[in-house]
Amino acid sequence: MALPRIGITTSYYNEEQSLDYRYVQAIERAGGLPLIVPMLETGAAAQAFAALLDGLVITGGPGITKGLIGELPADLAPVDPVRDAGDTLIYGAMSNKPILGICYGMQFINAQAGGTIYADVMAQRKNSLTHSPKRGGTEHPVTFHTESRVAALLGTEMMINTYHIQALATVGEGLRAVGHSPDGVIEAIESLDGRLIGLQFHPERMTEKTQPLFEDFVQRCKE
Repeated sequence: MALPRIGITTSYYNEEQSLDYRYVQAIERAGGLPLIVPMLETGAAAQAFAALLDGLVITGGPGITKGLIGELPADLAPVDPVRDAGDTLIYGAMSNKPILGICYGMQFINAQAGGTIYADVMAQRKNSLTHSPKRGGTEHPVTFHTESRVAALLGTEMMINTYHIQALATVGEGLRAVGHSPDGVIEAIESLDGRLIGLQFHPERMTEKTQPLFEDFVQRCKE
């Protein structure tokens, strides 16, 4: 039986694409066939590549610039325009197929839906936790909405890692916030139709806890 084909976006720096292997492992272990998404430049190429895929993972990355509130801090570089353009093309070409956004990927989905992003949540949102390890942040709890898909897969509470300086300020059209850290920062979103899931943390780095999430995602792509 053919494996569901899951596209995985990559980082981009100095004209080179790179990908943390843990994304690949998480998808393969969940029963999917990982396919690396190239940085494409045309809508025609994006449509053709998307036709090969059953689902898409938008991986972590640098600073989102669309929908930004404020200016990026000195310790967060902006996303390269090449990656921003490539991600936008493949995202738009995925039609009604499932998409999982992780960290930058969640913020990207939100921005595409017209939501806004704090450039530096610690500086802009009162009483925010430190969510970046390079600033001293550590793991913290998250609470998921009881009626969300994420809660059905992971439970209503769990400890998560944290690797972000930006955070969602307002949620985009057709999306809802379904997970929050103790300071109220949004940690998970879902689309109202269930097609899109975004996580602010990195589930591919904690698959002993989050494997059901990837298995469900791959199964939805298969269906």
